[in-house]
Amino acid sequence: MQVQNAAVIGHPIGHTMSPFIHRRLFQLEGIPFTYQVRDVPDLPAAMEDLRRLDCFNITIPHKSAILPFLDELEEKARRFGSVNTVQRVGEKLIGYTTDGPGCRKALENHGVSLGGRVLLLGNGGAARALAFELAQQASGSSLTIACREGSLEKARRLGEELLDYARFLGDGNFSVRAVTYPQLESEKASYDLLLNATSVGMFPHGGVSPVSEEVVKSCTAVFDAVYNPAETQLLRLANEQGAVVVGGMEMLVYQAVAAHEIWYGTSFQQQDLELLCTDAQKEMARLFPGTEAGKGE
Repeated sequence: MQVQNAAVIGHPIGHTMSPFIHRRLFQLEGIPFTYQVRDVPDLPAAMEDLRRLDCFNITIPHKSAILPFLDELEEKARRFGSVNTVQRVGEKLIGYTTDGPGCRKALENHGVSLGGRVLLLGNGGAARALAFELAQQASGSSLTIACREGSLEKARRLGEELLDYARFLGDGNFSVRAVTYPQLESEKASYDLLLNATSVGMFPHGGVSPVSEEVVKSCTAVFDAVYNPAETQLLRLANEQGAVVVGGMEMLVYQAVAAHEIWYGTSFQQQDLELLCTDAQKEMARLFPGTEAGKGE
């Protein structure tokens, strides 16, 4: 195979783990490659060069801005309105979203299904990715979206989109509702899975949890999209309650794995991916020694 030219684009893009993760995946595949980090302040001006790449990843702030420049979109990415993975096929650029599949795979590795009674914290971009993956994968599941009072209407609109997507897929048993955090705290409901898609607990503002210990006690499994620190306060509370816990670095790795599956149809050895998750956490500590990861958290 000829050398594959790949990159990650964003602006600013100084603190990214994508090069470490994707370069390791290319090496595991035995595919000759270059993988660049491209700071792209002006996306339209960069598109001519980007079209010369074989594939690329996208991070903030271009995940939605890239859409008008793509020739095709997978259905989920179209409905989600965001793309983090692009493949060039001939002269066409095709966009995908792999955040949802990355989360699902990370959960499965811990014996946790993305389904059942699910509590989702947040309604931003990351939350949308996880919610649409749930609607696609878990027939008959019930989703509760918890958000701030000022975001309740936005969360309700997301719920309507999810119900529409579930109906499109033929799932008439999927249910969704939106609540505020005070409502959540007062309900005393129980959940199979809690998904934190907020930035609460991220370095340098660690030591706080987006929900109370009482809510955490009501959840059988807890996933936190935050990957720095490796053990957030939310995961610490969940550990203390005996819940199954899954950290954000695994999602980061497995969304990259999903991209390579799209690009090259690759199947990786599980032990290689587990080692990559561990090494990626260590690499973050090495690259950014001032973070919680650098302090051994």
